[in-house]
Amino acid sequence: MKTRNYVVVTVGYWAFTLTDGALRMLVLLHFHDLGYSPIALAFLFLLYEAMGVATNLLGGWLGARRGLAQTLLAGLVLQVVALLALSLHGTTWVEWISVVYVMAAQALSGIAKDLTKTSSKSAVKLVAPQGSLFRFVAVLTGSKNALKGLGFFLGASLLSALGYQGALRSMAACITVALVAVAVLLDEDIGRAKEKPPLASVLSTSVAVNRLSAARMFLFGSRDIWFVVALPVFLDDAFGWSFEATGAFLAAWVVGYGLVQSMAPRLLGPGDDIGAARRWAFGLGVVSAAIAVAVTFEDVRIPAVVGGLIVFGIVFAVNSSLHSYLILAYAADEGVSMDVGYYYSANAVGRLVGTFLSGALSLWGGFEVAMWGSTVFVGITWLLTLRLPPPVPVDAGTTG
Repeated sequence: MKTRNYVVVTVGYWAFTLTDGALRMLVLLHFHDLGYSPIALAFLFLLYEAMGVATNLLGGWLGARRGLAQTLLAGLVLQVVALLALSLHGTTWVEWISVVYVMAAQALSGIAKDLTKTSSKSAVKLVAPQGSLFRFVAVLTGSKNALKGLGFFLGASLLSALGYQGALRSMAACITVALVAVAVLLDEDIGRAKEKPPLASVLSTSVAVNRLSAARMFLFGSRDIWFVVALPVFLDDAFGWSFEATGAFLAAWVVGYGLVQSMAPRLLGPGDDIGAARRWAFGLGVVSAAIAVAVTFEDVRIPAVVGGLIVFGIVFAVNSSLHSYLILAYAADEGVSMDVGYYYSANAVGRLVGTFLSGALSLWGGFEVAMWGSTVFVGITWLLTLRLPPPVPVDAGTTG
């Protein structure tokens, strides 16, 4: 039963993630092609990220009360609704109406994403064999990000092949198939707490969870500052890359990032998990600063951006994988989804701030300034990791 539940959760999460990555790239490229400014593009994603703050908190609480199967299904249903709603947008709409409408539809997609993510990652702690938690988390998270990267390429390709509306409707059909499979096969009681937690318990009282959540917030903000708007606009404006080329690069970056995440337990080997988190956060700050400096030199711009971001992705992936393991190591077995939801709520705050800054810094000073913003956020992440306590050694499969 545990194996079946893990497979069903993973496949459902994979299907959602593929369309989530495709949707982000499709919306970004479509509206950039319509002439929307970097700050307008950033606004298209703001409610998507903002919804994650509340959804992760409430999604974890609902998962503990009603079971993770129900929250996972709710996420898949909302994604179908969001995709169909976005397909109704027309290119002749007034810009401000378009921005408001797309923001609202993206808000539904943001709720869907975080209900699905919290449900899936919480379920892993409940189905992973003893001694294999880090490995199971790494596989789920790494494969998810690899598929999200493929989604970026899929979104760009579908936009070219089927157009905006056709691409969205085809993705809605795929999610519907996954929705039916999860509804039929997943154990409906998975993750349901024996005692119903009160709403007030959504805020964590764990020092370890709070500190890790703060570090996670700045870690993901450091990526989205350059990733969401600044980089795609830079590749188009400075290098003249096509939709497919931009989508392919972002896809390759996220696929590679996901593969490194899945291999993180083997890359790190036995050792101190907290010490590793500190070392890798410091290394990420060095990489980010180096890219910010190198991109100012015209002759090395392309290798600085392409090569530098590949290195950034490798180091970032190890950081992210360590954090994804640590939150499950810190979380209690009973009501695990609540600690996970709180943690990913902080993650959503980081992405929200990073998304806004990606548009604002890109408009103000371009990709170079966005990378300096990323460096500042990574520095704060490193400072926060210095205050992380060691996890309780309950899982023999960790790196420590």
